[in-house]
Amino acid sequence: MDNLKITLFQGYLFWENVDKNLHNISLRLSAAIREKTDLVILPEMFNTGFTMQAEKLAEPMGGKTMLWMHKIARLYSCVVTGSLIIADGGKFYNRLIWMSPDGGYEYYDKRHLFGLAKENLTYTPGKKKLIVDLKGWKICPMVCYDLRFPVWARNVDEAYDLLIIVANWPERRALHWRTLISARAIENQAYVIGLNRVGHDGNEVYYSGDSTCISPNGDVVYYKRDEEDVYTFSIIADEIQKTRRALPFLKDADVFKIQ
Repeated sequence: MDNLKITLFQGYLFWENVDKNLHNISLRLSAAIREKTDLVILPEMFNTGFTMQAEKLAEPMGGKTMLWMHKIARLYSCVVTGSLIIADGGKFYNRLIWMSPDGGYEYYDKRHLFGLAKENLTYTPGKKKLIVDLKGWKICPMVCYDLRFPVWARNVDEAYDLLIIVANWPERRALHWRTLISARAIENQAYVIGLNRVGHDGNEVYYSGDSTCISPNGDVVYYKRDEEDVYTFSIIADEIQKTRRALPFLKDADVFKIQ
């Protein structure tokens, strides 16, 4: 597989304002993307902020925000991913969309819903992981609170090379965020990207960003705190097999299935 070029948007999110968020992200990307990128990653609920107002803000599959994602994916000839509130089958989901330039998409519904914010009373949990292929990379996207559950994120049979966590993770637990991202990378011998937002939300919760990319060996590839940032960098294909050959820990892992 080839090296993968990734663009992260660690952005301020305007509270429950879809149009303003989509406009702001469009402007930030147009000012920052000057060369080909393979993947643009946006935060959890990137068009609204982390809100429980699902009845007011949910969109159907193929709605305004997904159409915008397709427009951006087509414009930059890359995949665009992030989560938003989706109404589907009479239920609400915190759903990550994986949008391709041709308009094809896959999705992942957040499995672990954040009880402290009563997310579990508003949204329906997902049941299945998503593994997607991009330029030969096997990629597993997840959402925020999923980071705390290592069994769910376990890289069984080397199922993925890159784990992505899109989030609205408060600054008061930033130490947990940084520690868990590093742990997931080291224990799964994969790149891990944690992409967070910055600024205050409508509940006066502050988010410090702390977006980061950690290599399979635990090295910091990218880290940014407090500031809005659009940043493009590459992750290196050879690092995956190099680490797994030198430290063949995954083959000794426990075999299990989640019921």
